[in-house]
Amino acid sequence: MTKDFKLKYRRSVLGIAWSVLNPLLMMCVLSAVFSTFFRFQIENFPLYLILGNTIFALMSDSTSSAMSSIIDSAPLIKKIRIEKLIFPIEKVLFTLVNFVISLIAVALVMVFFRIVPTWNLLLLPLLIVYVTIFSAGIGLILATLAVFFRDVLHFWSVIITAWTYATPLFYPIDILPDWMLAFEKFNPMYHYVTYFRDIALWGNTPGLGENLICLGMALVMLVLGLVIFKKNEKKFILYV
Repeated sequence: MTKDFKLKYRRSVLGIAWSVLNPLLMMCVLSAVFSTFFRFQIENFPLYLILGNTIFALMSDSTSSAMSSIIDSAPLIKKIRIEKLIFPIEKVLFTLVNFVISLIAVALVMVFFRIVPTWNLLLLPLLIVYVTIFSAGIGLILATLAVFFRDVLHFWSVIITAWTYATPLFYPIDILPDWMLAFEKFNPMYHYVTYFRDIALWGNTPGLGENLICLGMALVMLVLGLVIFKKNEKKFILYV
């Protein structure tokens, strides 16, 4: 993980500070665009934006990095016998560390808008566990597919882009037509984004039902990822 930090911030003047600056700058740009041209009536819109974007980035960044983890580790895999599961999981955990650092940006925005944290924010570690497990599951599937089909490396960015617009990160949910509202119930990232906003922005406590949905989606994806990865890992060395 230390190596990943060094590579990510190599020759960067600000270094790890970009983990905080990046979500802040993205929030400023999106706030300016959507507040000016679309004029969505969302209270504390910048915080609404940064909460959605940071939790979505945890998923998108970790899955994208996990996807190429086996291919990037090919020289080591060919030399020694090693548990291959380590590579995608390490990438997910590295992204998780970056996410935790980026929460400083969220805290700064909350202070700026004078949003007083409630005890609901104590549920944040639980949400992080849900999203990390969910992301690990997807990462394992992608890491497996990428070994056999390199096109996945390019196609996933298209999927992430579509998923970004399909999730209400920078627009209110009530502008969606009925058929898309029904679709959102099956969109895991909608549930995770809403959960984050509930506890950090609106001071709501997600109910048992919502927690079970979030946990269930995460566990299903993790089990599916583990099954696919373990079933194919012995053949990795033939294709990397």
